[in-house]
Amino acid sequence: MGKPGSPPKRKVPIVWSSNLGYAIGLIATDGSLSNDGRHIELTSKDRAQRETFMKCLDIKVKIGTKKSGSTNAMTGRIQFGDVILYKFLLSIGLTPNKTRTIGLLNIPDKYFFDFLRGHHDGDGSFHSYWDKRWKSSFMFYLVFVSASKEHIDWIRSKLGHLLNVHGHITHGRTASVYQLKYAKAESLKIIKNMYYSPTVPCLKRKRTKIFKALFAQGT
Repeated sequence: MGKPGSPPKRKVPIVWSSNLGYAIGLIATDGSLSNDGRHIELTSKDRAQRETFMKCLDIKVKIGTKKSGSTNAMTGRIQFGDVILYKFLLSIGLTPNKTRTIGLLNIPDKYFFDFLRGHHDGDGSFHSYWDKRWKSSFMFYLVFVSASKEHIDWIRSKLGHLLNVHGHITHGRTASVYQLKYAKAESLKIIKNMYYSPTVPCLKRKRTKIFKALFAQGT
């Protein structure tokens, strides 16, 4: 038996699913693998995101806290041990201390948009505005973020292959992250594939923000 509050030891191999793909997207952004070969962690200030993550992985553990960010604010943390899942994550390309070293991940095409939705919920953004340069011109962008150039290049390549979209990458001289941005028509293609069903696991406030902006303009 494990410690009180710890998830049961996994006895069967990992099987790909939309829930797993989404959880891996969160781990790739807000999560980490410890150096002990068994513990997996997710840090998030959003309670709904933490609960969705646990539901996707079928675990139930006590949520702790840790200092996070430049302000050392206390943030919710999920930490659990699962050797089989840990080894699986290693096998697809995740590693401990992966923030700047993460590269391509071995995600099946069938579950790539579940992964991408988790990735976007973890670190991505969506913003819209009226462009004053043209009358009645409504602009919106879908943005993916990573501190690793190799990783952001891989996401761009995968989306180019699957949806024939190209986007563009920005990285300021003082910025610590790369931003992969898709505008209007290209972002719509991605959004429709990420949210292919109203029941997919996601950060609901982020989905609401996106669709509220699109529906308000009849897009």
